[in-house]
Amino acid sequence: MEERLLGGGVNEVTRAGATVRRPAGPWTPAVHALLAHVAEAGFTGAPRAYGLDERGREVLGFIPGEVAHYPLPAHAWTDAALTGVARLLRAYHDATLTFRPPEGAAWYFPPREPAEVICHGDIAPYNCVFRDGRPVAFIDFDTAHPGPRLRDVAAAAYRFAPLTAVGNGEPVRPVAEQARRLRLLADAYGLAEDDRAALPGAVREHLDGMVAFMHARAEAGDAAFARHIAEGHDRLYRTDSAHVARHAALLRDALCADSPGSGTR
Repeated sequence: MEERLLGGGVNEVTRAGATVRRPAGPWTPAVHALLAHVAEAGFTGAPRAYGLDERGREVLGFIPGEVAHYPLPAHAWTDAALTGVARLLRAYHDATLTFRPPEGAAWYFPPREPAEVICHGDIAPYNCVFRDGRPVAFIDFDTAHPGPRLRDVAAAAYRFAPLTAVGNGEPVRPVAEQARRLRLLADAYGLAEDDRAALPGAVREHLDGMVAFMHARAEAGDAAFARHIAEGHDRLYRTDSAHVARHAALLRDALCADSPGSGTR
């Protein structure tokens, strides 16, 4: 018996006992090699990979806990959850430093320079498992790809600060509070000084990139992304990108004022 899991905005995901079954893609061998590597490196905040099933779906270990979906539960908005996500992301990134992709590895997103780490590619509450209100793991590594740390930190900042003018069904926090939480995330991650200054711009690049990718996939006939556009996701991201641009100076001031400047390389 299989149980369909909540979420899966692009893919149908089911649970079968202690495993999760998801559609495989050209990127699956590289992702499974990555998951095996980070597990061997001691990182416990990602699912184990167990190859493919008889239907050609990837088989992953099920991680007990609750995934946060919008509108988010109260525990996902706490400062402790925010800093926990940042530390979990830092630990994941550090575990990828010695990973060498298989020869001819294919990735869902193309590699980006500088390829400092293997980015998760979609750090968000709906890809984070919580237990007792604490983030313990990331899931859905389909979008993993080599890239700069800042790429994932920007995605986490957008979703968890959150840097939004509209929100996803939850009350919108004042900009000063968004800036305070952005600083908390950067400090908990240990973001370097130059990356702090670049973070607001990286958030905008992340949002603008999501809009471009969404439209490209919809134009290629992908029904899931066409549905996202019909639901107004692209308008939300454009509005939030403009919001970050409007308040970039305030956000940079919060990030860089008397920052510890701890390096990430």
